[in-house]
Formats: sequence, C-alpha cells, structure tokens
Amino acid sequence: MQPIQENPDLSAYLAADEVIDHHHPRVRDTAARLAEGVADSYEYARAAFEFVRDGIAHSQDSGDLRVTWRASDVLEQRTGICYAKAHALAALLRAEDIPTALCYQKFDEVHGLVAVRFNGAWHRQDPRGNKPGVDAQFSLDGERLAYVPDPASNELDYPVLYAAPHPAVLDALRAAPDRPHLWQTLPTAL
Repeated sequence: MQPIQENPDLSAYLAADEVIDHHHPRVRDTAARLAEGVADSYEYARAAFEFVRDGIAHSQDSGDLRVTWRASDVLEQRTGICYAKAHALAALLRAEDIPTALCYQKFDEVHGLVAVRFNGAWHRQDPRGNKPGVDAQFSLDGERLAYVPDPASNELDYPVLYAAPHPAVLDALRAAPDRPHLWQTLPTAL
C-alpha cells in the first residue's frame, strides 16, 4: 500500500488541535520524561510507542468502561481504545517535532493507528497494546502491526494519512457516554 498524505504540507502533521493537544502540560511533561536519556528522535519515537502500547491500557482488553479521545486525557486516565491511544502517541511524537499522521484499517469496524515520518518515508505503527495473538512492535524496517487485513474478508488498509482524526471516528468517541455505547456506534467504514 502506498500511503497518501491528506495534506501535502508536512507541517500539518506537526500541528496541535483539540484532540492532539501536544501543547498541554501533561503531554509536554510526559514527552520530556520519555526524551530523557534517549540519543535521537528514533529512540524517542520507539520509547513513546512502547509507553503508549504498554503503559496505557486498551479499554476493551482491560474492561475499562471510560471513553477517552483527547491525548492529554488518555495520558491522565491511562486508558483508551485504539483511536485514543493513536491520538496520545501522535501528540507525544509531535511534541518532539516528529511528523505523525493518523491512519486506519477496516475490519469489522475501523481500527486506528499512526504513521511516523522518518528518512523521507511514512512508517505505520500500531500502539493498540499487545495480548495473546497480537504482537505489535515499533519498526522502521517493515510493518509490525497488530493486525493485517485479509482482502478476501473485505478487510483493508486505508491509504490516506490524516493530519487530524477522521470526523466519523471523532464523532463516535465524543458522543459515547461509555465503551459499550461506543461499541454500538463505531464506524464500520470511512
């Protein structure tokens, strides 16, 4: 799959907004802690990825009923589904001037992940969290995602790299009072 930037201006993938609020003190403090002792932006990106993947529970896996969507809230509450975890990782990476896009896959519902830009190319990363049967790893040498779509089952990788969350995803997150409600309203396609 050849990724397609939604916005040709790379600075859009460094921007802060209401969701990827990387100017928030909680995001800045977390980014500063993760940056301590790392040698370069590659090591920082790996550290941020592993922090979100392993340090923030996937709410479906943990049974947490809360719905988070703003990066600073995900970091505070330490929970979120794939989209929320992608928002948190995007904020942490953008806080350190690493261009980061939001991207999606289609399974029974839409799955969220990120892409980071290094060496003139985009590299998708999936911080959803590992569990039996899921082994996502940070990699710039080939994808190590949580899931690989099966085209025979109408699963696919959406090629568009978004600078901000897709409106259908964000609408579902904002409207959900809890995770069971969210599960009924998640987008099944973009």
